[in-house]
Amino acid sequence: MNIATWSIRNPIPSILLFALMAMAGAFAFFRLPVQELPDINLPLVAVSAELPGASPSQLETEVARPIEDAVAALEGLRQIRTTITGGNVQVDAEFTLETTLSDAQTRTKDAVDSIRSELPSDLLPPTVTSTNFAEDPILILAVQSSRMNETDLSWFVDDPLFRTIRAVSGVGRVERVGGAEREVEVVIDPVRLSGIGATVDDVSRALRQMQQQSSGGRGQIGGEEQAIRTVALADQASELEALPILLSNGTTVRLDQVATIRDGNAEREQVALLDGQPAVGLNIYRASGANEVKVAHSIRTALDELKARTPGLTLTHVGGSVDQTTEQYDASMAMLYEGAFLAIFVVWIFLRDWRSTLVAATALPLSILPTFAAMYWFGFTLNTLTLLALAVVTGILVDDAIVEIENIERHRRMGKAPIEATKDAVNEIAKAVIATTFSLVAVFLPTAMMSGYAGLFFTPFGWTAVVAVLFSLLVARLLTPMMAAYFLRGEGYTESEKSRRAQERLYLSKVRWCLAHPKTAITATLVFLAASVGLVFFIPAGFLPPDDGDWTEMSIELPPGTALQTTLEASEDVRLALTDVDGIEHVFARVGQSEPSTSGEVRQASLALVLAPRGERPSKSEVQVAIRESVARIPGIRSSVGDGGGEKLELLLTSDDLPALDRAAQSVVRELRALDGLTNINSTASAERQEIVIRPDLQRAAERGVTTEAIGEVVRIATRGDFDVEVGRLNLDRRQVFIRVRLKEGVRQDLTAIADLRVQGKDGLVTLGSIAEISLESGLSRIDRYDRKRYVSVTADLDDMAQGDAVADAETLPAVLALPATVSLVPEGDAQIGDEITASFLLAIAAGIVCIYCVLVLLFRDFFQPFTILSALPLSIGGAFLALFVTGSSLVLTAMIGLVMLMGIVAKNSILLVEYAILAIQDRGLSRTEALLEACRMRARPIVMTSAAMIAGLTPIALGIGFDASFRQPLAIAVIGGLVTSTLLSLLVVPVIFEVVDDLERRIRTLLGPVFPQPVHKEYATT
Repeated sequence: MNIATWSIRNPIPSILLFALMAMAGAFAFFRLPVQELPDINLPLVAVSAELPGASPSQLETEVARPIEDAVAALEGLRQIRTTITGGNVQVDAEFTLETTLSDAQTRTKDAVDSIRSELPSDLLPPTVTSTNFAEDPILILAVQSSRMNETDLSWFVDDPLFRTIRAVSGVGRVERVGGAEREVEVVIDPVRLSGIGATVDDVSRALRQMQQQSSGGRGQIGGEEQAIRTVALADQASELEALPILLSNGTTVRLDQVATIRDGNAEREQVALLDGQPAVGLNIYRASGANEVKVAHSIRTALDELKARTPGLTLTHVGGSVDQTTEQYDASMAMLYEGAFLAIFVVWIFLRDWRSTLVAATALPLSILPTFAAMYWFGFTLNTLTLLALAVVTGILVDDAIVEIENIERHRRMGKAPIEATKDAVNEIAKAVIATTFSLVAVFLPTAMMSGYAGLFFTPFGWTAVVAVLFSLLVARLLTPMMAAYFLRGEGYTESEKSRRAQERLYLSKVRWCLAHPKTAITATLVFLAASVGLVFFIPAGFLPPDDGDWTEMSIELPPGTALQTTLEASEDVRLALTDVDGIEHVFARVGQSEPSTSGEVRQASLALVLAPRGERPSKSEVQVAIRESVARIPGIRSSVGDGGGEKLELLLTSDDLPALDRAAQSVVRELRALDGLTNINSTASAERQEIVIRPDLQRAAERGVTTEAIGEVVRIATRGDFDVEVGRLNLDRRQVFIRVRLKEGVRQDLTAIADLRVQGKDGLVTLGSIAEISLESGLSRIDRYDRKRYVSVTADLDDMAQGDAVADAETLPAVLALPATVSLVPEGDAQIGDEITASFLLAIAAGIVCIYCVLVLLFRDFFQPFTILSALPLSIGGAFLALFVTGSSLVLTAMIGLVMLMGIVAKNSILLVEYAILAIQDRGLSRTEALLEACRMRARPIVMTSAAMIAGLTPIALGIGFDASFRQPLAIAVIGGLVTSTLLSLLVVPVIFEVVDDLERRIRTLLGPVFPQPVHKEYATT
């Protein structure tokens, strides 16, 4: 049954069907979550273990290696990456994509639990958590108050502010950055303590045992059940002064006899500053699957209400992904509207009939709205990639309708009634419309079915495009014929006969010349193709194009061992240096944090730079160059500028031969500094800091009854306080405050004072210096490991250099080519993901071509003529490269998507020509040359119309007007360039190739005879 003619005879079902689909799409659109990227649950598991005060070298041997060995035995493990800093071990295990996240987390936890007895007894219980690949804070806020000091503001953030934010639906978690942590400090007087024969750990232990409440016990007074609690808690810090302390030697003293009690703040490990003024930072994350824009809006509304109730409170937005997400969403929707308008305008220019234009225009909303319903059903979101799919297929969605309307208009000009003209036109064009649509489906389907990392990102993109294209076919075969039959009036728009004839004569004369000189035509085409494809070596390559957003990140690092105050002063020097950089509105510094959502060392700082709105500043890339130049004048710091997205080069060198690894890293850094386009070249090699090493004389210690464990405990408590789980607590209304026992700060600044620390021996107190050697030595401040080997990371910022070019140059350095056999180069960062995704796209292009060929063979029932259609594909590739080269764009991920699109779009044009030529030969008995000329005359107009509509739909994206179109622009440029050249050349070259392929087919059939299947069409003359 022909559904096109059926819809003409039965219009009501078609109208009802599309009305219901449109309503379902509108319903789904307002319920689709808006996100920057789709939710991706990669099987990434993080194991974190803490042993406060332990050195990286100690943790590597005692903690990291046992955990790595346990995790490495798990099935499906892909790689392990370990970071070891003072007191902390982080093991990140990545499993194959076939492994579910829950299974990976469970098996990792079981593996870590199985070796718990092999780990140090004082190690805090390791935690095993899952890692969200695309998890960035949706909002980063700087909180300040004119009426609260830093301690009160920090508690305000921790309590009412956190409760307000967590009450918002869709909030995942909230983190505080910087601020002050209230703590009661018990500062021991070592002289008084020695006088009573006690040690600092005696006081800490006694305080913990006395200052607590114990549950347990059961009472039955009055015939009722009661719980029994033992409560010995102070209500405020001043009450601790009279607290009796029972020491291990049996004596009892008041706490204020040996110590001074201070109700203050804990030692700082992080500081947050907004434009040089103290602030408290806030990182807010959305829950998985939540609508990023809606959650951020609800948070802002709740915070506005809180601000109205809290005089003096200031909240400054200093970062987060939601602004980028909102802008990308608004830009995509605007591009969708603009592209649709321009595509429809192009249709009107050709048809000059508002009724015909309206019929063609209905294909856009009635293809896109049902697509929203399908996306909702599939569980997709409105993110950068799905919106990109809709934006780029805008011009494609009207193609089928254009072809049908143009053919209907031609039949109307023959004097036929609208219904008769519509039936004849849609039947005539049916095979071409179906073939062109399924060629696009054949292109996008391999993208939708990608595996690996590419599949996680681009499966929604591919399915969105496939569904939209299929709905456009449904519109073209059901709704367009019905509307044309009953809505069109008159005989259609007729161009000036003289003008039309002149255009036809000019075009057909070129076609005749090409048919008469096939070798010249094909040679010229091959020369153009070779020249344009050769341009690929002059086009920069990378993973993602640099964006022009209103926010960037900068990190600074000082030498190992640098104190927090020194890092704070360095970050202020950086901020002051940036005051001369045009376009920076705010600087939010997080001292003691290396990245926005990760912990760091006190020698590191991260600066969020809020830029002025686009149009009021130079481009983001220019601002970053100016930042690097300004900061380069500050001595003693390492800096890195950029928030990722193809702005950095990272190389990993791994080895078990540590001297060879350090030498190799130094050689690579030295040679990278000779390359143009790279700045801030750093490595993690030889990052050593001073450490105080206590080596007990085991013989003397044993004679005095002192154990190594006792020495370690006394030193730890005296210099930094006991572990958090071991300290006493002051219970307040809604929180607990740690009570930390330690000696006065001067002990940490003098080796002699450390040597004078007392340790409990069998005959009384023993000075540490009498049983141990104390020295100042050096040790690694950080250890990085990859697959159970040490590694050194070499990083560099990219100025105007594309990431792909930087990686290629780095891999050809003599130092890299001559790496020792014990040192390996490991791909890492965006370059690694980019290589995998690029390989997947190349495979998708190849699979798309094969799928197109199979579709054409099935539709035309011929194995040879599909090659004629596919011959236009290389013509588009050359045009795409030429456009990228002329505009100075890079061959990045989005340009690769454009190349995939071109496969289907260009095939559509060739199908229209070849299908009509075969139809003219079969049904009208024309000779091959006459059929080709007739096909060119009849199908040139719809080919130009569909190409022009596609180009018009992509023009706003290519121009990048208004919004930041840096992500989509390379795609639009590549597609427009490929469309222009392929349309112009295919109109001339495809007829020539048709004859060449047909001659080849006839020769093969003559040689093979009956063993070769005969063509479906009739035999025809070759003249």
